[in-house]
Amino acid sequence: MKISQLIMEKRPLFSFEFFPPKDDASAAALMDVVRNLQELHPDFVSVTYGAGGSTRAKTLELVARIKRDVHLEAMAHLTCVGHSKTEIRAILGELSDRGIENILALRGDPPKGETTFKPHPDGFRYANELAEEIARAGRFCFGVAGYPEKHIEAPSLEVDLQNLKRKVDAGASFVTTQLFFQNEYYFSFVSRARAIGIAVPIFPGIMPITNYTQIQRFATLCGASIPSALKAELEAAQSDLEAVTRIGVRHAAAQCRELLQKGAPGIHFYTLNKSRSSREILEHLKGLRNPKHPLLRDV
Repeated sequence: MKISQLIMEKRPLFSFEFFPPKDDASAAALMDVVRNLQELHPDFVSVTYGAGGSTRAKTLELVARIKRDVHLEAMAHLTCVGHSKTEIRAILGELSDRGIENILALRGDPPKGETTFKPHPDGFRYANELAEEIARAGRFCFGVAGYPEKHIEAPSLEVDLQNLKRKVDAGASFVTTQLFFQNEYYFSFVSRARAIGIAVPIFPGIMPITNYTQIQRFATLCGASIPSALKAELEAAQSDLEAVTRIGVRHAAAQCRELLQKGAPGIHFYTLNKSRSSREILEHLKGLRNPKHPLLRDV
């Protein structure tokens, strides 16, 4: 089912994001995680695309396997990096052949070892160009990425928001945000987006913290800021991964509760291929008593 149809039928929507495993043992472990989270009845899951298109085959195989074997709606990430326009069209054909109806259209990050994005000589330079190609195919629902604290390469918030508008105007049905740890960034982002005519749902992306060193690296890479009080608490507990995980769950649960209470259309969880934190956060949210969504039923 296309996510655009889910949006029309149901609110809030919940989704989980995974990355393709590197080997067979990791693949088996990931499928166990997927099946574990299946019990929570997510509306869809997504699978990332490695830098430089390095996991193309694994991404295609995993989204197809999740949809076929686990019976969850799956969305494939697709990037411009390293692909010609002809290759992109071939990938779209393969996704369609495998029954995949949903795509997240991204420019993508530079390949490992490179610091700047270099488009394929016969490829797409920007995500809005990829979005336009997906729209021309006429077979998919697609979403695009938004950046509450600005894309790290954008010169200003205003320029970044205009870039988002171009992607949405190309035909995107929704926006999924980069991770953030302060909800005011999300609410400001949505307000500014609405002011320039971006009307599609904007799903907040939440990453539960499980490792302080790791989250510092992620935050730096994507330009997300960690609140000083949270940072101090994590620093004090950083040698105790269990304590860090508890702090991360508590903070993310509080974020999600406020986001949903103030009108967010759902939550997209960056799971890092783990199920525990996402499951515990959703347990915290059951107190919202929304009988219309299985994830929020107070059972």
